[in-house]
Amino acid sequence: MSARTEGPLSFAPFRWLLAARTVAIVGNAVAPIALAFAVLDLTGSAADLGLVVAARSLANVAMLLFGGVIADRLPRNVVLVGTSIAAAATQGTIAALVLTGTAGIPALVALGVLNGAVAAVSLPAAAALVPDTVPDDLLRPANAWLRLGLNAGSIVGASAGAGLIAVVGPGWGLAVDAAAFAVAAVLFSRLRLPDAAAAGEGAAAAGEGAVGTAAGPRAAGADPAGADPAGAVPAESGPATPTSVLTDLREGWREFSGRRWIWIVVLQFAVLNAAFTGAVTVLGPLVADESFGRAGWGLVVAAQTVGFGAGALLALRWRPRRALGIGVAAMAAAAIPVVALALTPTLPALVAAFALGGLAIELFAIAWDQSLQAHVPRAALSRVYSYDMVGSFVAVPLGEILVGPLAHGLGTVPVLLGCAAVIVIATAAASSSRSVWRIRATA
Repeated sequence: MSARTEGPLSFAPFRWLLAARTVAIVGNAVAPIALAFAVLDLTGSAADLGLVVAARSLANVAMLLFGGVIADRLPRNVVLVGTSIAAAATQGTIAALVLTGTAGIPALVALGVLNGAVAAVSLPAAAALVPDTVPDDLLRPANAWLRLGLNAGSIVGASAGAGLIAVVGPGWGLAVDAAAFAVAAVLFSRLRLPDAAAAGEGAAAAGEGAVGTAAGPRAAGADPAGADPAGAVPAESGPATPTSVLTDLREGWREFSGRRWIWIVVLQFAVLNAAFTGAVTVLGPLVADESFGRAGWGLVVAAQTVGFGAGALLALRWRPRRALGIGVAAMAAAAIPVVALALTPTLPALVAAFALGGLAIELFAIAWDQSLQAHVPRAALSRVYSYDMVGSFVAVPLGEILVGPLAHGLGTVPVLLGCAAVIVIATAAASSSRSVWRIRATA
């Protein structure tokens, strides 16, 4: 039977990857809700909450580039085992401090920094591992299955976790996150890769010959396992020459900056993520506490994840040639839940708004992952993902830090509406680029 008729679930490495990431996301869906209400119980300050979540984001951004180098140099499955163990340790410590009543803002900030640094190593490794687990012609359904697993885990984690937090407190929610990472470490340890993938060898030399113009029709439709999809030279046979971390970073930067469509979308998300995350992560729990309650906020988060799942199911069936352009334009819908928080903070309206926003986000996310995996040389994929993540997340701490004081000074509603306007403007600018619409997500 050919790979085209088997599907991603026929491959054991992909099944272990799917299981591990799904389990980890169950805990991760609980953690932001639990941490937000732990801080609000401690001080009641949106500014303190912004400081705690921003500390983690700053550490994450600061370490992402080195995380990409590590993930391209070492076996990615081994990297994920180690980072899962470290994440379980940091989250377990936070849970113990909250449960014993000894938590303080400085301790939560310090542990958030450690947790963000660990995530900076695991994120590019997990994203770049997908092409090592399935054939290239199954990348789109593989990414859709992964997103379905992540979404299902998020629904379970957010809804059940919110109920747990409302009944017994946020400390137990953080304990669930720690336990989920421990289980994920066991599952990642069962993932076995082909020798070439485990050794970190790609099909193209990282950074060699990347073009300096937007990828065009020649790039779309090239085979990522053979000739370079956007101008990179196939790797020569023979032993690899050891390189410095700085050289690896420069090569990754050439692959990233040489593709206009990549950095245009990353610029879009640098602005969009700052506005969306600040509005939802910091002001969302504040609005919930003042209106429909903490358990209701868990349902709102779960509704967004239901939208994610709907988007993933749609992506399994709908395969447009210009999926990336459609996904980029669809991100304007991310403003809808932010506007709903400002103008209609009722549970039915927010559930509908967050579900619709989640569907749009998911359509983009699947198209983005497949586009990177199909058009970037595999040996440099983790580093390109790390540059993508750094650019996309770099302004998130700024958004998280600013929205609290701005809401205190100007009011929550004007700040939320301002965040929604920023999301729409950034999306309109990226959607106007021809290079984004030229990329075909299918390889």
